[in-house]
Amino acid sequence: MQITPKTKVSELLKEYPQLEEFLIALNPKYKKLKNPVLRRTVAKIATLTQVAKIGGYETLDLVNRLRREVGQPPVEDSEIEEQSVQEDAPLWIRHEPKIVINANRLLEEEKNPLTQTSRALKELSSGDILLIESDFLPSPLIDTFKEQGFEVYSAEAEDGEYFTYIRKP
Repeated sequence: MQITPKTKVSELLKEYPQLEEFLIALNPKYKKLKNPVLRRTVAKIATLTQVAKIGGYETLDLVNRLRREVGQPPVEDSEIEEQSVQEDAPLWIRHEPKIVINANRLLEEEKNPLTQTSRALKELSSGDILLIESDFLPSPLIDTFKEQGFEVYSAEAEDGEYFTYIRKP
């Protein structure tokens, strides 16, 4: 299996289980990979591009570190599509969120943030906002909800905490 930016975390760790400890040693945020709920759920949809964002790495850097670790040659910069455009904060995030979810707490309780957020979004009316607080950029959740037609905006606070706003269409 060739490691690419589109490689899913679950596939990577199934093929190369030793990379779990390697990732955790790279960045403490990756220790969430040990969470069984995260492994059964989010790891199946999270790509290395998303994992790089969570850890604050450039995709090319993370992919090539993993490739070196398993003896694969590095990929060139031209082979990686980097999408790092941060849009301006939309005005709608100034409204009070109807629901606030703490993703870290859910993971500690071995609950699935994707499932819990999906359930909570069903309770909202059109235009309502849900806020996810976490100490990592929840890229897989962001991409999933954008694909489902929700408006999503995420920003990092100075203390390394992320606030991800999801507005129901």
